[in-house]
Amino acid sequence: MTPEPNRSARPRPALALLAAAALAAGCPSSKPKGPPATDPSSAPSGAGAGRTAEPPARRGAPVQGYEVVARYPHDPRAYTQGLFIADGTLFESTGRHGTSSLRIVDLETGAVKDRTDLDAAYVAGGIAPFKGLVVMLTWREGKAFVYDRKRLTPQYEYSYTGEGWGLTFDGAHFWMSDGTHELRVIDPSGFKEVRRVAVTDDGRSIGNLNELEWIEGELWANVWQTDRIVRIDPETGKVNAWVDLRGILGSHRVRDPRDEVLNGIAWDAAQRKLYVTGKHWPWLYEIRVRE
Repeated sequence: MTPEPNRSARPRPALALLAAAALAAGCPSSKPKGPPATDPSSAPSGAGAGRTAEPPARRGAPVQGYEVVARYPHDPRAYTQGLFIADGTLFESTGRHGTSSLRIVDLETGAVKDRTDLDAAYVAGGIAPFKGLVVMLTWREGKAFVYDRKRLTPQYEYSYTGEGWGLTFDGAHFWMSDGTHELRVIDPSGFKEVRRVAVTDDGRSIGNLNELEWIEGELWANVWQTDRIVRIDPETGKVNAWVDLRGILGSHRVRDPRDEVLNGIAWDAAQRKLYVTGKHWPWLYEIRVRE
């Protein structure tokens, strides 16, 4: 409750004016010496009015733009967790309890050509190719399921600790994200952790790392609940660049902007094409990054 003001303490108007005049005549100015502080409200009008000082140069890695090369249909019911292309075929994992799946998708039509569903006890995470297999993480269940890549039939499984978000393979090791600023390097023989790499930009930790893709010696990662992809030096963990994909959905509006976000990066190394999508998005985009 706001207290009432003490009206009995108010000076009478005449006495208040006399007191103010006496103070103005007998007291030195209380303003500090030196250059006046900048006051936007007192800026002159006319030519140059409204101009502001240039902001300080942005610290950290550069920000890159994009252009859309092509757009393809994408299942709007797919809560995309992982995405990759191997031998010209698009693979996708979708999450949430009761709707988690591993899919083979026709890139041009968005049709699901084959799929295998997870038990409702599991939520699918990221996926990565390994030889003739697909390895799929689970979100909080500590299991990595391995499938035959052609028929999506289960082969075997691994166990790990912590959460499973994104997964990619660099030709020698898996890289795994868990929603923090650290990436785990995983030996494919037994799926055991080898080391961790902390991701930073100008000394600042970059957390919420999600879906991963290995692209020509770099790690590319979605950052959960943002419209940006971060390009990471795998040796140092330092950010090489950011790719800003704001506006890629155009006029389309998702139902839940905090949940149905950009997630899914697929690099077709043979065709040198880059694809992105998001959770419950109706489109898969081929994009070109503006360096």
